[in-house]
Amino acid sequence: MATQIRLWDLEMINRAKLGHIGGDFSVTDILTTLYGAVLNVDPTNPTDPERDRFILSKGHTAGALYSTLAYCGFFPQAELATFAQALSPLNGHPNRTKVPGVETNTGPLGHGFPVAVGHALAAKLQGSPRRTFVVMGDGEMQEGSNWEAAMTAAHYELSSVTAIIDRNRLQQGAGTEDTKTLEPFPDKLASFGFEVRDIPGHDFAALLLATQPSTTGKPVAVIANTVKGKGVSFMENRVEWHHKVPSDEQVTQAVQELTNA
Repeated sequence: MATQIRLWDLEMINRAKLGHIGGDFSVTDILTTLYGAVLNVDPTNPTDPERDRFILSKGHTAGALYSTLAYCGFFPQAELATFAQALSPLNGHPNRTKVPGVETNTGPLGHGFPVAVGHALAAKLQGSPRRTFVVMGDGEMQEGSNWEAAMTAAHYELSSVTAIIDRNRLQQGAGTEDTKTLEPFPDKLASFGFEVRDIPGHDFAALLLATQPSTTGKPVAVIANTVKGKGVSFMENRVEWHHKVPSDEQVTQAVQELTNA
């Protein structure tokens, strides 16, 4: 599933000549785990009131989300060919009014976690067992709104919310630690009242275990240590692949590496 998602995403970005492939590839295994084994969602009934909520706060990696939703049957795979084209519902950032399975519009960083906390608080008030998941970039954790959301989640004891940080250590233009230091990251999250799970972010068994419900009654924070551009040698851990578009020759090499892995 993860390989197919990456291949479709590669094709989409090559056709559109825009996208954020490095972050797409770092988050793919997280999305694969959630949609393949964790989320209670139904592509035939995407607005079921009791569905789990998933928010991709790092909305610039929409390509990975669209490929995942298509794989799971939320819309036909053929629609991926329209990515970022004029009037396509598959915009450069996800839009909940146009794409089945998208819970909220994201793009401006620092918005997804507050929305997720709102969803989780609503579920608690309604006595609903539904869970809420949000995926954020690590550079995005420099936004103050995320720490306000973290305080709120802990204050209301929202154990149904799981915040997953795609910890690839690179953001647009530089490393996260060169831009604004996050470490000691696990300690900071724990001090805000979270049950922290620090894991290898491309290990499916570790991801599956880390996305299970809270064991402490606290909200859960998963630090998923990932590789930007995961799966393609010339993209991995290279800051320029935040939004670089591969050439046709690079696409050929990437396809070979992904399919032979």
